[in-house]
Amino acid sequence: MQSPSSSSASPAIHPAMSLRGIVLLPVSVLPSLFASVLGQLFTAVGMVGWYRTLQKPFFNPPDLAFPIAWTFLYALMAVAFWRILRLRSEAGPKGMAILAYLGQMLLNVGWSYVFFGLRSPLGGLVVSSAMLIAIGITIRYFQRLDRAAGIALYPYFAWVTFATVLNATIVWLNPGA
Repeated sequence: MQSPSSSSASPAIHPAMSLRGIVLLPVSVLPSLFASVLGQLFTAVGMVGWYRTLQKPFFNPPDLAFPIAWTFLYALMAVAFWRILRLRSEAGPKGMAILAYLGQMLLNVGWSYVFFGLRSPLGGLVVSSAMLIAIGITIRYFQRLDRAAGIALYPYFAWVTFATVLNATIVWLNPGA
């Protein structure tokens, strides 16, 4: 038997097509949109010349893979956040889940700023490590309230884990960069 919070038709969540669901949809997209736009701006600054000069490992994906992956991940994050925002009060207190989500989104933007804007792979590694912890905490809070919302963040956690390994390898291959 499924728990009530694991079903999309759960009485603990307002329906997606309710007035509340429709109003909360753009609200849930704003953090992803904010992180995406700022991240792209910071990334563009570093991609112009600096990033291309760095030694990268053999498993570094082509540049095109990053915007494709991040578009998918930001959409999943927005859907997960939308589910949390639509929860009824009987699902439990959601304040900490919302704060954790917004905090990890700030770290997401912070990574782009530190790695590309400040051109600091080592600083980026510190931020991405903190971001992994923050995403794990967010997943835990989300899953306590709504299993599907928590599961929707697993690909994001996996990608940031990969990105952290990539970042660490770039630090190792480029001492002093």
